[in-house]
Amino acid sequence: MSEKTEAVQMENVTSNSGSLSISKFHAKSHFWGRLTLWSVIILTLTLPMYLSFGLGHHPGWNVILTGFVAYAAIVAVVWVVEPISYYPVLGVSGTYLAFLNGNIGNMVLPSAAVAQEVIGAQPGTEKGEVTATLAITGAAIVNTTILVFVVLGGSVLLTVLPDNVLVAFDYVLPAIYGGVIAQFAIQKPSWGVAGIVIGLAVNLGPIPQAFETFLCVFGTIAACLMLDKMNKDKKEVA
Repeated sequence: MSEKTEAVQMENVTSNSGSLSISKFHAKSHFWGRLTLWSVIILTLTLPMYLSFGLGHHPGWNVILTGFVAYAAIVAVVWVVEPISYYPVLGVSGTYLAFLNGNIGNMVLPSAAVAQEVIGAQPGTEKGEVTATLAITGAAIVNTTILVFVVLGGSVLLTVLPDNVLVAFDYVLPAIYGGVIAQFAIQKPSWGVAGIVIGLAVNLGPIPQAFETFLCVFGTIAACLMLDKMNKDKKEVA
């Protein structure tokens, strides 16, 4: 009976010790995570502030507001959804690292998920969080190392390319958007038609530039939802 009691006491001590350790780990994660993120935010704003007010190249608040509204129309939802949806896999420390490094959906989250699966760590557990943190750190180091060579090599390459090739770079972004539309249009042609029609209507109509992207994105989403509802109602009637 005494041996069982001692075993239970040892388990309680181990559990309390583990809880204390993870609490300290989370406290340090919050400290360094907030410090690094705020440092990056300040450094990010330093250059445009210097260009705007130090060198006198301020473009005007109307241009800045227009760009912000256009960008927010596309990704504002992500600002709320991503931290909530990714947190169970990334944990406290992993979340700070993920939003510091970026490229979460394509690099950070898959790296953490694969690492957890390989060693059998469940998301949301202490083991899963530590695993995600180590996986994200490794992925960030590899990604940054590769990017340094790509950026430096790309800069040199741009200096030797002929002008007729450089002009073609203006079509890279439209080509990407076109490829995305084509991908959805193959699966559901009505979605592709809706996106093209709304895009032409917004860009050719008397719409203020600040609201063009917003209307294109949410107008297409609303049209696609409406088309799906109409098709569903037709199937139910049939």
